[in-house]
Amino acid sequence: MAEAKSTMVPDFEIKFLLDNSQVLDPASFKPNDFLRSALTLPGKPIRMNVQFLDTPAKEIYNAGWSPRIRKIEGESGYELTFKKRYPIIDDQADGAIDAIDLLTALNLAKGDGFDATETKYDAQVEWGFEKQTLSISRKKKVKKDSVGKKEIGLPDEEESRKLLVEEIPGKFDDWSFQQWGRSLLSQAVIYGPVLAERYEGTWEGVEVDVEVWPLRSKDTETGMDNIVEVSFKSDNGNEAGDKHKALGKYLAEKGWLVPHDLLKTQLIMDRY
Repeated sequence: MAEAKSTMVPDFEIKFLLDNSQVLDPASFKPNDFLRSALTLPGKPIRMNVQFLDTPAKEIYNAGWSPRIRKIEGESGYELTFKKRYPIIDDQADGAIDAIDLLTALNLAKGDGFDATETKYDAQVEWGFEKQTLSISRKKKVKKDSVGKKEIGLPDEEESRKLLVEEIPGKFDDWSFQQWGRSLLSQAVIYGPVLAERYEGTWEGVEVDVEVWPLRSKDTETGMDNIVEVSFKSDNGNEAGDKHKALGKYLAEKGWLVPHDLLKTQLIMDRY
């Protein structure tokens, strides 16, 4: 990967969708024995409760931002994330990341003020089956005496707005105009929550995560769709590319791979 001067240096997160009918137990909707064995998954997951905030017209999401509140089992307090996404345009449409395509996205982010001098934000390439996205994230931990490690609940709408406004970063707040962010958050509603499960395993020496996200069905008001995703992270683009190919091939040979991409955030924004 070519490295651009004065731009952020991203890490990489490889993500593949799995066919839930092939990898989940039909009774419990948890990873079946085949998936557990292949990826050395533990019996007990880490639960994560997640919700997003936006106006009813989704003005924040349409501007490329996603403010999120997450409660992770085993951690105290809440994790707040403000994420800005930039698409990486793959001219070859082959699923690989071209250095020029990545540099173009990094330069777009740099034009918005996200560069190597902005140490409070993290850059990451989210690399799916065929699409890639550059995400720039600012995470903040909020400690609450009443929210311990065993708690999994999330704050209500009023408290969620308050938490996000209190911790709002300047770039998000003044994105389109001064105090753009807080003005929209003051009108925001909750999208979610979604109580997901994460299983931490390994594949060929690589640490992988399998997440199961039960999302409201698009077809019925009471039904649920279980979104299953396997992912791993790497600091090296070339290494990430090699393992992307290897893991994708392995999952396809098992009959588990869903050969397309989706963005869980978009599904939550559409269905809640």
